Amino acid sequence: MLPAERHARIGDALRSTRVVGTDELSRLLGVSAETVRRDLVVLERRGALVRVHGGATAKADGSGEEAPFTERAVIAGEAKAAIGRAAAALLRPGQTVIIDVGTTAVEVARALPAGFRGTVATCSLLVAAELAGRPGVEVLTSGGRVRAGDLACSGAQTAAFFADLRADVAFLGSGGVDAGAGLTDFHLDEVAVRRVIIASSLRSFVLADSGKLGRLAPHRVCGLDEVDGLVTDRPVPPGLQLAVERADGVIVSA
Repeated sequence: MLPAERHARIGDALRSTRVVGTDELSRLLGVSAETVRRDLVVLERRGALVRVHGGATAKADGSGEEAPFTERAVIAGEAKAAIGRAAAALLRPGQTVIIDVGTTAVEVARALPAGFRGTVATCSLLVAAELAGRPGVEVLTSGGRVRAGDLACSGAQTAAFFADLRADVAFLGSGGVDAGAGLTDFHLDEVAVRRVIIASSLRSFVLADSGKLGRLAPHRVCGLDEVDGLVTDRPVPPGLQLAVERADGVIVSA
């Protein structure tokens, strides 16, 4: 099969399911996984898809909409779990922690050590449910308008909740992280909430798997100089790494 034919079939698969795995494509196309990975690199350079651990996902369309939570939850699962563990390792007993919304944020909650004692504030009902009943962990939820799928809370009530809180560390979800634009997101009503979370935290870290590095979502949250670092699963592109370093931020590799 010629490369152009493979690329067309990869595009068809993405339009059908939005998420495809390398092994699945290897079987579909009758080629090696290494050939599939090379094809994905080419297609990503053309702007046709976004590579993630274990495969690829369709790019957000021109409407600026994010893929549904059920689809995002299966993208780069191992990478997100690794990011969650790396983020949780930054915590110390007795701290007050803010965990934002999103699939990677849930992995941070799951990765909290069994011996962790402290307070976790969140605008994610999924994070709250994950930690409810954990001995020694006080769970605070923000309230607010709940979005279906990832059960994220947002709105004026949510922002007011975090404005009255003082946290040691915050872990922020993201739609994308770019050297020039900084942290961006798909949901306008969550932008104000994230800005308040940053202002209410001594330190804040952006959670971003490799598919979000260099990616732009429609709404800007903040510049890289307004957060303390980035927790990610792969080596950061040189331009983004330089931008983080110039902003006196740190990169935590999972």
